Amino acid sequence: MDQTKLNEVIRLHALYLASDGAEGERANLTGADLRGAYLFGADLTGAYLSGAYLSGAYLRRANLRRADLSGADLRWADLFDADLRRANLRGANLSGADLSGANLTEADLRGANL
Repeated sequence: MDQTKLNEVIRLHALYLASDGAEGERANLTGADLRGAYLFGADLTGAYLSGAYLSGAYLRRANLRRADLSGADLRWADLFDADLRRANLRGANLSGADLSGANLTEADLRGANL
């Protein structure tokens, strides 16, 4: 997915969050190819990212609370200071990912490759 389209998905997701679902739409990036994507500080609270390819993605300080990242490929992703509270990371591949300062409180890491 190119960065312009990804930025639009994030914009609509921000509207969705700000309006409690009355406007915009929840980000559905299930299975999306986001390798190397620039998502610094993106608010993807509750987004669908199951099976997404995020290897090498720049997710520093991203808000991924309650996001569905089950089965996602996060190899070598930069998750420095990312908020992953209550995120679903079941079966995700996090090998080589930078999780320094990341908040993984109540994250589901069952079957994840760390």
